[in-house]
Amino acid sequence: MVTAHTAAASPDADNQHLAQVFEVLLKTVRHNRPSDDIGIIQQAYDFCLKHHAGQKRASGDPYALHPLEVALVLAEMKLDATAIAAGLLHDAVEDTPVTSHEISEIFGEQVAHIVDGVTKIDKIQFANREDRQAENVRKMLLAMVSDVRVVLIKLADRLHNMRTLEHLGPERQQSIARETLDIYAPLAHRLGMGKVRSELEDLAFQYVDPFGYDQIRSAVEAHRQEGEQFLREIDSLLRERLQEHNITARVEWRIKRLFSIYQKLQHQRITVDQVYDLLAVRVITQTVQDCYAVFGLIHSIWRPVPGRIKDFIAMPRPNLYQSLHTTVMAEGGHQFEVQIRTEEMHRIAEEGIAAHWKYKSGGSPVSAKDEQRLAWVRQIVEWQRDMTDPNEFLSTLKIDLYPEEVYTFTPKGKVVVLPKEATPIDFAYTIHTEVGNTCIGAKVNGRMVPLKTRLRNGDIVEILTQNGHTPSRDWLTFVRSSRARNKIKHWLNEHQRERAIEIGRKLLDREARKYKIPITQLSDADYAKIATDYGMANAVDLLAGIGFGKFSARQVLNRLVPGATNTQPPEVESTPGMSDAVRRVYFSKGSDSLTVEGQNDLLVYRARCCNPIRGEEIVGYVTRGKGVAVHSRSCPNVQNLLYESDRRIAVEWARLQDEENSTQRATYPVKVTVFCDDRAGMLREMTAVISDDGTNIRAVDTKAGTGAEAIVEFVVDAYDVGHLIRLMNGLRRLPGVRDVQRQQKL
Repeated sequence: MVTAHTAAASPDADNQHLAQVFEVLLKTVRHNRPSDDIGIIQQAYDFCLKHHAGQKRASGDPYALHPLEVALVLAEMKLDATAIAAGLLHDAVEDTPVTSHEISEIFGEQVAHIVDGVTKIDKIQFANREDRQAENVRKMLLAMVSDVRVVLIKLADRLHNMRTLEHLGPERQQSIARETLDIYAPLAHRLGMGKVRSELEDLAFQYVDPFGYDQIRSAVEAHRQEGEQFLREIDSLLRERLQEHNITARVEWRIKRLFSIYQKLQHQRITVDQVYDLLAVRVITQTVQDCYAVFGLIHSIWRPVPGRIKDFIAMPRPNLYQSLHTTVMAEGGHQFEVQIRTEEMHRIAEEGIAAHWKYKSGGSPVSAKDEQRLAWVRQIVEWQRDMTDPNEFLSTLKIDLYPEEVYTFTPKGKVVVLPKEATPIDFAYTIHTEVGNTCIGAKVNGRMVPLKTRLRNGDIVEILTQNGHTPSRDWLTFVRSSRARNKIKHWLNEHQRERAIEIGRKLLDREARKYKIPITQLSDADYAKIATDYGMANAVDLLAGIGFGKFSARQVLNRLVPGATNTQPPEVESTPGMSDAVRRVYFSKGSDSLTVEGQNDLLVYRARCCNPIRGEEIVGYVTRGKGVAVHSRSCPNVQNLLYESDRRIAVEWARLQDEENSTQRATYPVKVTVFCDDRAGMLREMTAVISDDGTNIRAVDTKAGTGAEAIVEFVVDAYDVGHLIRLMNGLRRLPGVRDVQRQQKL
């Protein structure tokens, strides 16, 4: 992210500032790792200054400040000198003429390997931003398997970029912040790095949803003084009781992070007043026995809230997080959360996989605990070999990054950890792929249950299998684990492709008989030539494309035997793999068109399950006998369709012809649901907001929610995503509105 900037500080001032930061870096390294040789860090710093000389960031700071700040974050993580040197050099290959070979010669293979793992892919042309993002993440994970420092530098790099994000334009801010919430914050969570994850989430939140951020911050600030006073009283009482019981422990307290509050409000549709763990106390003890002693002590002082007790010491989370959690009720009805853990547990909760680097000297050994933390990465790297679609890879990664766990048991008592809302199918595939493929039923706690049953903590699950039974496509609609999803997709993809090839061959034969063409006389070379014209690797891929409905059998036949049919063959671009047959398809009278890459005789329509509107990222999916269904990329059904990547087709919104004449702009009916207080005048205020925006209301429906909540559903005409977001933000600003959601289906 090298950017020229005119209003730069003087070179002397820049150099002085860089020298000061470098001194802080060296001081931190000497304090955290006194035995490390800092010579390589000094050498890397000099190299960094030399090769980034003259480059500026968007803020106007010298570019070298960025790798220096990244190195400082790594030093604070207590990483070794090799990692810190790689942090100083992490942008050298990407943003300067320096090569990986030069890095290797000067700093050694280890540093070069780490720098290469962090460097983005820039030599390959990608069709879109998502494919590039997926490949960069894939490369990082592959490098991370052999050296975890790759991802630690990537997280430090993202953290400093987020701290300085205000200097970029709004579009770049949104894009980087969204990627941070989708990939990097969950990655930090999965590696147990709670401190980094928290900062990344809160920094990204203010750019992804500025209105929501300001709204929650204002609500929290309004409660802050009262909340802090309450927590001081709790702190004082708790310290007193700990002393009475001769328990050595320290007490911390905090008000819940803004992004955590936002997630809870979104999920539960409540107000800030109703967030039970807005206030939290943490007790850090010396031993595990003391943790349980404090646990009992707290319940003797305050009444525990049923269902809010969790023991992550006995059953740690997959990222090795350990702690006791309980929510208790104080006088006056105030609820607050208490977390109890040892000093070691606290260090691992804050630093995660980086915690153990403090004790390492030289090389990059990985401890048994680190191996356990990295097991899921190795699994994803194994699965990604079968994934040709970058979007499928990213969706799998996102599912696996934020698992909320359910602890289940086999009949023999073995613990099986599954994602929240997992089903017996997920359980079966966790045991073994063949058990999943041949699953015909399940018993939970001794009783037969449907395969889509949601498992709960403590369930004992027995899987029933039958030889010859095969997975069902319907399973994809309810499985929750990425392992199960990938195994089902892999099986379906193989067998669906075989069927598509067979169908394609039959369709081509039928068309040939219709025109009395001796198709048996055509050679493999003839098919191979036509396959290349259609962007396929070989004749088998071409037949699969016909079977999936992506290509017309008549058109393919016409290219095999020119003039054999009356159908005009498609024109083919000189660029291999790209078709020039582009058509505009109007969904309804007065609506916008889509530009579709594909065949000029395919019907195209907007999928009803997600009702995409202009401005959304979209994907086309070839359906059998119905043409191309256009889905929003975020549509849940798209995730279930991704296993058949052969049936995907590129689609995009066409440019508006009459942008200046707003009366001609297309509108799309969209359902918006408002969750609000049930009070007089609420509906009038909402309809006023919508009509003042010049938006047409097609329908309104109201119903009572839970307690004092009302639910109001509007069907409005929106021009595009920007118009819809503006409208929803206008509704959110109304007093008493708890949440506003767009419904995908009308």
